[in-house]
Amino acid sequence: MRKTHLCHLDEIVFNASSDPKMAIVILDTSIKNQVAISITHVYIHDFPVIKTIHHAVNVTSTEVELFAIRCGLNQAIQLTNIKHIIVITNAIYATKRIFNSFIYLYQI
Repeated sequence: MRKTHLCHLDEIVFNASSDPKMAIVILDTSIKNQVAISITHVYIHDFPVIKTIHHAVNVTSTEVELFAIRCGLNQAIQLTNIKHIIVITNAIYATKRIFNSFIYLYQI
């Protein structure tokens, strides 16, 4: 099952990297010694456009993930001619809080 998901992710990224109107937002966060770090990368047409690193203290992992997703989306929305944004994260719980599949029927 994991291999199927990785193949599907490869296909999504390959298709997105060939479309100049599609942005890919990749983010990751970690908390160590009560200091949270979030790193966000925004790619357009297979080129890195934006890299952002944030540090925060005394926050939960869900708050950090939500902040990183919000920052990545805000940065991608500011780019010109972007019609689609793909967010890649490993934060399933935080993502489910943002995107309700019953409301947004067309999301993958």
